[in-house]
Amino acid sequence: MRVLLVNMPWSPIDLPSLALGILKRSVDERVPDATAEVLHANLMFTDWITERTEFTGDDYEYYALSSYFMGCGDWVFSSALYDDPAWREDEFVATMTGRLKSARMRMTRELHRIAPEFVEMIARQIVASEPDVVGFTSTFQQNTAALAAARRVKELAPHIVTVMGGANCDGEQGATVHRNFPFVDHVVRGEGEAAFPALLAALAEKTPLDGITGLCHRDATGRSVANAMATRPLPPAAILPPDYSGYFERLAASVARNWVEPKLVVEGARGCWWGEKHHCTFCGLNGSFMEFRSKSPDTFYDEIMELARRHRVLDMYVVDNILDMRYLTTVLPRIIDSGYDLRLHIEIKANMKRSQLRTLADAGLIYVQPGIESLNSRVLDLMDKGVSGCQNVRMLRDGAETGLSVAWNYLHGFPGESAEDYDPVIAQLPALEHLDPPVDLSARIAIERFSPYFERPELGFTGLRPEAHYRFTYDLPEEELYGMAYVFEAPARGIGEPTVSGLNAALADWKKHHTDARLTHDDHGDRIVLVSRRRAFAWRAMELTDPFELTVFRLLDQPHSVQALTRKAAARATGTARDEDEVQQLLDSWRALGIVFADAGQYVHIAPAAVNEDLLRLDFMRHIHAAEAEADADRAAVAQDGTAVPEPA
Repeated sequence: MRVLLVNMPWSPIDLPSLALGILKRSVDERVPDATAEVLHANLMFTDWITERTEFTGDDYEYYALSSYFMGCGDWVFSSALYDDPAWREDEFVATMTGRLKSARMRMTRELHRIAPEFVEMIARQIVASEPDVVGFTSTFQQNTAALAAARRVKELAPHIVTVMGGANCDGEQGATVHRNFPFVDHVVRGEGEAAFPALLAALAEKTPLDGITGLCHRDATGRSVANAMATRPLPPAAILPPDYSGYFERLAASVARNWVEPKLVVEGARGCWWGEKHHCTFCGLNGSFMEFRSKSPDTFYDEIMELARRHRVLDMYVVDNILDMRYLTTVLPRIIDSGYDLRLHIEIKANMKRSQLRTLADAGLIYVQPGIESLNSRVLDLMDKGVSGCQNVRMLRDGAETGLSVAWNYLHGFPGESAEDYDPVIAQLPALEHLDPPVDLSARIAIERFSPYFERPELGFTGLRPEAHYRFTYDLPEEELYGMAYVFEAPARGIGEPTVSGLNAALADWKKHHTDARLTHDDHGDRIVLVSRRRAFAWRAMELTDPFELTVFRLLDQPHSVQALTRKAAARATGTARDEDEVQQLLDSWRALGIVFADAGQYVHIAPAAVNEDLLRLDFMRHIHAAEAEADADRAAVAQDGTAVPEPA
């Protein structure tokens, strides 16, 4: 049996498909007399489209990721799904006018017009390769492209069995896809490592499909049948390592090689150990299974090393929703000792200790995503995040100190939040400009399938409808769109426009001035030297020498209340005790100087220790550029008399 696994646009082009890599290995190793190949149609699209338009790598990133909540990528291929180059163009334009810049609107409409030509080409190539089964993965904005290709393959070669799976096919979504698109013979819902090989074996042996967990199939009358979903997730030992054969070779032959640096995708765990206890109210990422399970440290380490050796790639994206804390003392020390200069991106929890962050940095996990989302404790409680605003700020500070790049988003729109939760934070944002800003401006939360906000209307969201882009993308009634959608629209909750505008203005300033901002401290024992260069604060350097103030500052390495600070400082700085009012006055003065951050009655200092190499490098480069500019001016001044001025060394 020949199996062709297809990765359609808009799958990221700098990453091989983890899902298809795992399925390829599962077919090759677990299905007798079957072989699987992967068709990297996303890379093929970059070559095809750049021959016809002024398409760039930034454009691909936009349709693959940035426009997800607007659905632009899926709408592009809806024309191919419905075989109509003008499919619902008027509705798209009416909805997106004012949301898309004119150039982006033109590009999207042009892609929509010619997408059927690309799908026709891909479908004919698939049929020409003569597979018995063709499987399409669908995640994020791949749905219409995958469906369109499946439709055309079925028209050209009805005997080829078409299968879909992936995140867009989980639970009710997969059943809805199968029910509404008869050219998809089967949909695999949930984890596919067991179900997909079982399907292939059943097809080969012509045995019934009713026992394959999660599978959607058709009975003798053509009626869609959805088998029951699994009641337990796969155990870690059943999660195979991916086989990325062919991806890096195909990327090297594509125009996309000029746009991206390729990365490996690795997986140590599935589910979320925090979500098992406290499911963040807005998060739907884990789909059907929240239960956390992780590979043994030896297995995960061996997979990482084998992938690095085989593909000679050191950049890795760890897809785990959250780091298995065991790996801090097992996998990561072995990576540190391996001699491989790995660069990894992983998601963590924001309350990790500085020593743990140093371990991450030493192991090459230089990009971390701690799920910060807000700097206000009350709003974080509404999310059920399990951290405070001061802990999140401490994470940003310690990330800067340990050399980690912290990727995070600021979210708003939570039922029960108010302007009073945001105003104190907005006022303090100028003090944080030396720390990593959020990736973008604040965004109102989206209601995601599988999230508590979706499952539990008593939390504040009722009357949910599929987002507008589903309505101008698919030709389906509202109830079917509801079954297929992942993102839903609901009446706005939480803060109003004036507060949102104030927050985003402050965040925009933070992003604009971050590179030039600096705040560090150096502890010399009998004194602490603070150095600042931030636009909102006039002071440039100060020393703390009072023993009590030194003690308070050191205690503020972790969040403390005034009461706790007063008590602990009195115990440590003997003979210099001060009462709570005096401590409060000190904290108020430090807050005015931008030395501490305050939230929910707690305080934490925001000055990383003066060891951050990035800041030192930036300062050095500024001096170099200043010296070069001065030398250029000198040369210009003396050029008239012919005196030679040496070039800078």
